[in-house]
Amino acid sequence: MAKLNQIIAVEKGIKSRSFQDLTEAHHAVQKPALLSGISRTYQAKDEEGEQLPPESTKVQARAEDVLRQMGTTLTRLFDVTATKDATNCVARADVVVDDRVLLSDVPVTYLLFLEKQLTDLHTFVKKLPVLDAAESWVFSDSADCWSTEPVRTIRTKKVPRNHVKAEATEKHPAQVEVYYEDIAVGYWTTVKFSGALPAKRVSTLLERVEKLQQAVKFAREEANNAEAVDKHVGDRVFGYLFA
Repeated sequence: MAKLNQIIAVEKGIKSRSFQDLTEAHHAVQKPALLSGISRTYQAKDEEGEQLPPESTKVQARAEDVLRQMGTTLTRLFDVTATKDATNCVARADVVVDDRVLLSDVPVTYLLFLEKQLTDLHTFVKKLPVLDAAESWVFSDSADCWSTEPVRTIRTKKVPRNHVKAEATEKHPAQVEVYYEDIAVGYWTTVKFSGALPAKRVSTLLERVEKLQQAVKFAREEANNAEAVDKHVGDRVFGYLFA
């Protein structure tokens, strides 16, 4: 069984490490280049057409993976802080969400901690990347991220053409004007990938964080109404020191 001084000794290191992980995760999901991917293949119009290699960029960061990693990191921090506060405090209350007890018998000091953490999490969730609403997205199990349907576009090439403005005569050569015409030479098939989240998913996460924030505030107010435990230790301490 761990003792309070052991919990306090490791709490600072866990807090620092958790904050560092949260900061790195926050920066990761704010870099669109890490969250975006694409796959393009080219097909020439005919066998004599120019052959181009496929192009692809993989999604390097996925918002859902970041959410899971942060959940794992913060679990240890929440647990350690809860253990410390439970040892120090006797003022407690239940955190109730939608008429269901989510956390029971919570110390008031831990409720204060939850309020601060939920404020940071609210900022983090509010800035989560959202899928481009201009595209139609479906989840791809093979790519383990969101993707669009393949879109086929034409690749054209400018070909010079001659336009005879005036026919040749015995005295003058023909007047010819050169112009360029766009001719289809092949097709691009493009699929876009993204590690961002659907807007509805982010909205749901924000709603849950805000609901829990309110529940924690209500619980803190209830805990603060608890009667203080009156302790008398001065006589014994000074009776020993100044005897």
